Amino acid sequence: MRRVIGLALAGLGANLIVLAVLLPTWVSSQVVKFPLNEYESATLTASNASYFSASSLTEKTGVSLEATYTIKGDGAAGTSSTAVWDEYSYVYDTTDKQAVQQMTRRFAFDRKTAVLVDCCGANINGDSSIEQRGYVGYVFPIGTQQQTYDVFDTTLGRPEPFTYSGTMNVRGVEAYKFQENVAPVQVAIQTVPGSLVGLTAASVTLPEYYQIHLRYAVDPVTGALIYVDEHQTLALRNPSTGAQALLLFDADLITPPATVGAVVALDKSGRDKLNLIETIVPLALGIAGGVALIAGILLFRRPRQDLPAEPVPADDTAPLPAGPAAEHSLVPGLDREVPAAATAPIRADGEEKPPA
Repeated sequence: MRRVIGLALAGLGANLIVLAVLLPTWVSSQVVKFPLNEYESATLTASNASYFSASSLTEKTGVSLEATYTIKGDGAAGTSSTAVWDEYSYVYDTTDKQAVQQMTRRFAFDRKTAVLVDCCGANINGDSSIEQRGYVGYVFPIGTQQQTYDVFDTTLGRPEPFTYSGTMNVRGVEAYKFQENVAPVQVAIQTVPGSLVGLTAASVTLPEYYQIHLRYAVDPVTGALIYVDEHQTLALRNPSTGAQALLLFDADLITPPATVGAVVALDKSGRDKLNLIETIVPLALGIAGGVALIAGILLFRRPRQDLPAEPVPADDTAPLPAGPAAEHSLVPGLDREVPAAATAPIRADGEEKPPA
């Protein structure tokens, strides 16, 4: 029984050790993914911002803005490898109490690498002709590296390089910094009343230029975006001189402390789950497996002194002892010696035949 138990323990220990090796590698790669049913909201704020108000046809300056980004996952459209998220962003003037701009976006991406996938009705403001390529940007790959990532820019409609630029500590998380720098580039044309830009024509068509300096802080373990500093400028330019004709938007939107705290708390929860799967559980399984394996081997190979002694066979060829002991003989089937007289021959009349 001890050998059976030892064999079972050794097998269990070996299986636990194999599981401890597989858990942080193959099993983790199958389990650790971006969620399908994500639902999160984050807020950026800006002070001393400027923008052109379409409702009043005037330029607002020195105002405070609040940009809210809401992400909602479409679990039914996703798969084991691809997530589909819908985003709604809304910029609001908290000084003059009016909307500034808004955007809707639907995108699909690989749940492990955060690379965009062209499927599932992806669009920007309802325009599905825009092919979203590169990395998502709202999340980076799980296990982000110190390298350049081509992240999709929704204004330009194409990927732009986000260059690794060092590390920064965000509420105890050692984050990687990435920067996007886009010099003024034309992204559209706008037709506006000539009076808005100091021209006598009733209406004029002017090129719209976009410029951005964007800084991200990313948790390299989870790929989560935990801090943003985004300085964006949109302006109409005089096509003849290249000078700015009308400022449409100019704000430096950053993540306020309250949002940073909430995002980091959520991120640390994800870090704890990863640590449990990739470190704590494998370590515990490895230790338990090692103990079970050693115990099983010891039980299977029990010491020889524990084995029962084997009987020593009798030597039938040994001579009978001399002297009085010769008067006895061994009777087959009995485990004791009997007197030789008990084996004396019996006469036909029932009397014992005297010994010769």
